[in-house]
Amino acid sequence: MEHWNSTLGSGFTLVGILKDSGSPGLLSATVAVLYMLALTSNGLLLLVITMDARLHVPMYLLLGQLSLMDLLFTSVVTPKALVDFLSRENTISFGGCALQMFLALTLGGAEDLLLAFMAYDRYVAICHPLNYMVLMSTRVCWLLVATSWILASLSALGHTLYTMHFPFCMSRKINHLLCEIPPLLKLACVDTSRYELMVYVTGVTFLLLPLCVIVASYTLILFAVLHMPSNEGRQKALVTCSSHLTVVGMFYGAATFMYVLPSSLHSPKQDNIISVFYTIVTPALNPLIYSLRNKEVMGALRRVLGKYMLQTHPTF
Repeated sequence: MEHWNSTLGSGFTLVGILKDSGSPGLLSATVAVLYMLALTSNGLLLLVITMDARLHVPMYLLLGQLSLMDLLFTSVVTPKALVDFLSRENTISFGGCALQMFLALTLGGAEDLLLAFMAYDRYVAICHPLNYMVLMSTRVCWLLVATSWILASLSALGHTLYTMHFPFCMSRKINHLLCEIPPLLKLACVDTSRYELMVYVTGVTFLLLPLCVIVASYTLILFAVLHMPSNEGRQKALVTCSSHLTVVGMFYGAATFMYVLPSSLHSPKQDNIISVFYTIVTPALNPLIYSLRNKEVMGALRRVLGKYMLQTHPTF
C-alpha cells in the first residue's frame, strides 16, 4: 500500500462532529456560543484574579492557571473547527496536525496534573491551616504550576514525534474533531499495537495517578470537614470542594474514556462527542462552576467592574 506522509506537504481531512451531525448548522451555532462563553468567562476570571490583590493567594493562582489552560485548550480546537465548517474546507496540513496534537496534549496533560495540585492545595488549607502559607507558599505554588507545564509538554512532544513518524495510508480522513493519537493511529499502515500499549500506560500514569491523589486528598478533607465545630466553616469548605470535584469529574471522565478505556469499547462517533465535551463544553463551564458559587470571586468581580466603570464614567 502506498504511503503518503514522506513530506510535510501532505495533509489530512478532519471529519469532525460538525460535518457528521444531523443538524450541523444548529450544532455549529451552539459550539460558537460555547466558545464565546469560554473566552468571556475564562478571560474575566483571569482578569479578576490578576487585578484584585485579595485573590493573590495560592488557591486563586492555581485557578487562574486552570482558566488559562482552558482558554488555550479550546482555542487550539474550536476556531479551526468553526472556520472549516463555514468555509467547507476541513483540511489540515501535516505540520498543522502535529502542532495541534502537541498543543492539545500539552494543555490536557497540564490541566490533568494541575487539578491534582489543586486538590492538594485544598487538603493543606483545610487539614493543616496553620501551616498553609509554609506548605503552599508562592514559591511552592509556582513550582507546582511549572511542573504541570514541563511534564505535560515533554510527554506531548514525545508522543507527537512518535505518532507522526508512522507511515500513513492513502486514506487521509481523520474521523475526529482534532488531531489526536487514537484516530491517527487508525490510519497507520504498520502495526501500532506496542505504541498503543505505551499510550495506554501514559494515559494511566497521567490520569489515574493524579486521580488517586485527588481521591486521597478529598477523603482526608471529608473526615476533617465532618469534625469541624463551625457550621459556616463546614459549609464554605464543602462549597469550595464540590466545585473542584465537579470539574474533576467532567475532565477525568472524558479523558479516561478517550485514553484509558480500550478502543474496542467505544466507537469513533462516541470519541467525537467526548472530544467536544472536553475541548469545548468543559472549558466553558469550568469558570462558571468556580465563580458562581464562590463569594470571594463574585465580590472581586464586582470590585473590578465597579472600578472600571468609575474610570470610564467619572463623576464630577
